[in-house]
Amino acid sequence: MFPKTLDYYQIELTRMLETERYGEAIELLQFLLHCQGQDPKHYEEWQALLEWLMSAFPKSLHTDEQELAEEEEGEEQLARRHVEAKIAEDKNYPKKLLQAVMERPMSEKSFLALEQLAFVDLSEIDDALHIWLNRSDLHPLLQYRVLQILNRRGSQGLIKFQRGGEEVEIELDQVPLKPTDFPSQIQDVLERIEQHTGIHNPTLFYFAQELWYQFIMGVYGTMNYRSMLSEEDSILDVWAAALHTIVAETLQDDQSDEEIRNLYGITDSLRLRYEQAYRSMKQFISIGIKS
Repeated sequence: MFPKTLDYYQIELTRMLETERYGEAIELLQFLLHCQGQDPKHYEEWQALLEWLMSAFPKSLHTDEQELAEEEEGEEQLARRHVEAKIAEDKNYPKKLLQAVMERPMSEKSFLALEQLAFVDLSEIDDALHIWLNRSDLHPLLQYRVLQILNRRGSQGLIKFQRGGEEVEIELDQVPLKPTDFPSQIQDVLERIEQHTGIHNPTLFYFAQELWYQFIMGVYGTMNYRSMLSEEDSILDVWAAALHTIVAETLQDDQSDEEIRNLYGITDSLRLRYEQAYRSMKQFISIGIKS
């Protein structure tokens, strides 16, 4: 659910430490220390742990993009070899992966099976995933994950299917694989919010960033998405204001709807577009966001 609870972050912090992801742990602790309204004992523990990590693992502060890319590439090679070994043991393994993904309720295991399909060198997998995309009950975030898997499998060309009640056309080799791959207009919406929240309310910006990318993946290729890329700059203000309003409501922030609209210059002429953007995001949240 959105937003995530303190217990979730405590569990994530423990996992990061257990798997020696010290750089990520440092970033999470820095975020938690900016959150308000928690038990003072928590802040003391977080601060002490942060100071210890920064002194014990200073190199974790300087992990650059190249090192991250090399780490991801290494993990992908391991995953590929794992799948190849499984197929060598059992020729029906690809079919079992498809069954785990398509014929069972979605769970961590089925998402893992979907991930493994990226490394199965069979054209039948592409065909099956294309057909599955048109299922009316498929969650939009799951649809997007399938698009990413098809991209990673090397699929190219235009694909048409239903998303949110409309037919979309998507070039498979252009599907973003990570948040920074999205066009600059998508990033600009978050930059607008950061200008108003980055210093005074970093918690709101953190949750806005999380919701925004999930929403963008959920509407990728739709009219809403295309309007962000093709219309005037003020439309980005509209989406930023709607996103800010929804996160403020969720976090029970004391800013009113009118105050937020004024921050982003939402005039009467933009009011209808603002309300439409707000409703679109609320509808997306209502169908459930999978972490």
